[in-house]
Amino acid sequence: MILSDRDIVRALDEGRIRIDPSPDLEKQLGSVSVDFRLGTTFMVFEHSRFSYIDPRHPQSIGDAMRTIEVSDEEPFIMQPGDFALASTMESLELADDLLGRLEGRSSIARLGITVHSTAAVFEPGWTGTATMELSNLGRMAVALYPGMRICAFSFETVSSPVMTPYRTKKDNKYAGQVTPRASQLSEENQRENPSR
Repeated sequence: MILSDRDIVRALDEGRIRIDPSPDLEKQLGSVSVDFRLGTTFMVFEHSRFSYIDPRHPQSIGDAMRTIEVSDEEPFIMQPGDFALASTMESLELADDLLGRLEGRSSIARLGITVHSTAAVFEPGWTGTATMELSNLGRMAVALYPGMRICAFSFETVSSPVMTPYRTKKDNKYAGQVTPRASQLSEENQRENPSR
């Protein structure tokens, strides 16, 4: 069941959903979601230096990405066809019986910007900032500013508290992140193929 605005407020009051810094509910609370704002840290691929990414080799992913910090008033310019990882200004912590769904905002999408490719579900027990996969699908460059409302989180109850919350999973790769984090796919490959 998707939480309504009144249930989101109740979950915030009860600490079942924790958002830090606390959102301005007059501006950020929708009927079934809470808007999150764009942070100041971005990661981009250095495609001019690397010809491909090999997900079996961690250096291939890490070396191919560069971190960019912008000031609060400085725009991050997304050129047509660009892809970047970015994080939300707010961190999120979920109870063991709630999941979060990150969705793009329509006003941003109408500029040609998508905020996630496939990673929309935040499992029960999630903690940390959200990393978004930003893409510019349009034909014009778009300026994105830290602090702008970039995405919306909706919340759903699961049938019962999960046995293993995300933050306590042995092999979780992203719990507790505070800035965008590059793909950790190579960790999976190393666990599945330890002889490599």
